[in-house]
This record gives sequence, C-alpha cells and structure tokens, in this order.
Amino acid sequence: MQFEFTEEEQAFREDVRRFLRERLPSDIRDKVLSGCELARDDYLMWQRRLYERGWGGMSWPVQFGGTGWNAVQQYIFEEEAALAGAPRLIPFGLKMVAPVLMAYGSAAQQMKFLPKIISGETWWCQGYSEPGAGSDLASLRTRAVREGDHYLVNGQKTWNTLGHYADWIFCLVRTDPQAKPQSGITFLLIDMKSSGVNVRPIALLDGGCEVNDVWFENVRVPLENRVGEENRGWTYAKYLLSHERTLIAGVGTAKRELARLKRMAAAQRKEGRPLLDDPLFAARVARVEIELAALEITNLRVLCAERSAQSPGPEASMLKIKGSEIQQEISELLMRAAGAYALPMRREAMQAAWQAAWQADPNAANVMAGYLNQRKLSIFGGTNEIQKNIIAKMMGL
Repeated sequence: MQFEFTEEEQAFREDVRRFLRERLPSDIRDKVLSGCELARDDYLMWQRRLYERGWGGMSWPVQFGGTGWNAVQQYIFEEEAALAGAPRLIPFGLKMVAPVLMAYGSAAQQMKFLPKIISGETWWCQGYSEPGAGSDLASLRTRAVREGDHYLVNGQKTWNTLGHYADWIFCLVRTDPQAKPQSGITFLLIDMKSSGVNVRPIALLDGGCEVNDVWFENVRVPLENRVGEENRGWTYAKYLLSHERTLIAGVGTAKRELARLKRMAAAQRKEGRPLLDDPLFAARVARVEIELAALEITNLRVLCAERSAQSPGPEASMLKIKGSEIQQEISELLMRAAGAYALPMRREAMQAAWQAAWQADPNAANVMAGYLNQRKLSIFGGTNEIQKNIIAKMMGL
C-alpha cells in the first residue's frame, strides 16, 4: 500500500496553500491560531470565501454545486486549512443534512435548501440527542402528530451545538409510538423561527454556552419539510451519522495544536531552562507526537481504501477514538505549558480583544477554557465506548 501523494495531489496541495495565503483573513487566522473564540460572522465569511472560489461544497458531488473532490483531496484541504489557521467548517449543513437531502430529499427540497447551505446563507443545527436518548438515540421521545398537511411537534432536544446561531434544525421525531424503537421515527426539517421553538443555553465548564436545549411546543411543521417517508427516519439518521464520522480524526488540528504546544513549552521556564527540555515533559510530548504520526498513517490507510472503492472497516471508529484521545492529551499538555497562567480560568481570555491587551503570554491565558471544552471530544460523534463496541462487532470479538 502506497501512502505517498501523487504529483497531481501535491499540485493540489500547493493550490490550497496559495488560496489560504491569499484569501484567509488575517484577523480570523490569528484568532484560530491563538485559541480564541470565533463569532458567527467569522464562520460565515470563511464559507463565503470558499464558495466564491468554487470550494463551498468540497465533499459534494458536482451536480449539486460541489467540487467533486475525492477523499484524498478533502483530507489535504482540511489538513492545510487547519495548519494555516482557517476556521473549521460547520458540519451540520455541509456534511450532515446536505448528504441526506441529496440521497433522500425531494427535488423541491434540494432546490430550496442546498444552494443556501453551500453559499453560507443558511446555518443549520442538529436535533438528535434528548435527555435519556443520547448514545441510545432510538429511545427518543419528541413527538410529531400528523394534522392534515402539517405535523405538530412537541418535545425537547439537548446538547444542540450552536443552535443559537441556527436558521434551521433537522430533527428526528417519533411519529409511531407503538412501533419498535428504531421504527416509527421521522426526519423533519424545522424553521428555527417557527412559533413554539424555544432555545435555552446550557452553561458549560468552560463558561460558554456552545450547546443548548431546544424545546418544541406545538410547533407546526409543513408536510413538505419531511425528508423521505414517514417512519423511515432511522434509515436517514444512520446515513447522516456515517458522514458525521468522516475525517473526524482531526489530524490537521492536532498538528496545529502540537506546534502551538511546542512554542509555549519552549518559552516556559522551569528551573532556569525551557520546559521542553524537562525529560518527563519532553517524553509526554514525544509520545503524543508518535501517536499522532501513527494516527495519520491509519487515516491514510482508510483514504487508500476509499480510493480503491473499499468501504472502511473498524479503522473509522479507531480514528475517532484515537483522534479524540490525542487532542485531549495535547490540551492537557498545553495546560502544563501555560503554568500559572492557566489558572484561574477566565472566560474573557477567549476574546481576541482581551488577549491583545494581555501583557504576559496571551496564548497561555486561554488554554484552560480549551482544555475544559475538549472533554467533549470523546463523547460527540458517537462516544468512544460505543465506538469500541462497533470495533468489536466488526471484528467478530
């Protein structure tokens, strides 16, 4: 198996680097590289820049306005974008609901929703998890009752990421309470401005409100906003989750944060010498760097399999598990490198304006919030425990 990139792929990498140098706004880049929070407009501006270049839907087929890039090209772009300090692409529209609409949506739904997703005009969020229905998603209880040409939706979704920014939400709702758990579920598209939709922020350990509870109280959803057939939503949900876990290893992001760690550890002094020269600390950095290299090789193996039209096996779950563990380990080492500046945690340290006025090490001032926030990595996208079960089943253990 050859892991080397072809000449065409290397040329593509140079094209991506050139675009990033010319079109990535410096203020957004600086926020990302220093660990600051991004605003809604930052994400949307970057999506519009990609769209203007013709790269708005890098994982989309050409017939829907996408690039038609293969998995290797997508990998190259995401790695280079992360290293350059580009914002992550918000996946809920681009990589979750859009593929479902392409595969199962009506022509009218595709024409209505896809152009606004790829252009950055519409922000989507996900309505899957509920209290008591997270990893066991089939236990969801949000109800949708058919009333003529509408559904009446009542219930609660939780851990809704960036829902306070969203224009639309795609939801799994129960339409047949008498059916088996995986049956009787329907996939609905709901306008967040609908009467009866109430978004309530959830305060996280890092002091932010990145996630939300979303309540539906007699929300009327037109029948035309149902994707596919009634009671077949579980099929569409599984299809969506397969896209959510694509490229979830985050190799590019981990490389960027590892470089940041080394810079901070070289600047931090311990007993008169750089922290990076401390044998115990250096050993931990070396170990995580080796694990990251092994993760990248595994990721390339999966891409090679996809290039040969082979479906990835348990490697996809391995990528998710190890990728999240590596990123969490780097965030812990960043805490060590920050030293006293990591405590106490100050939410305002995530703001670029606050960092600009900080006279000590500005990059060190916000690592606590990042550390706390990254505890979620081993949970979302399918918990690491669930991924281990998937690996065991696929390998017949």
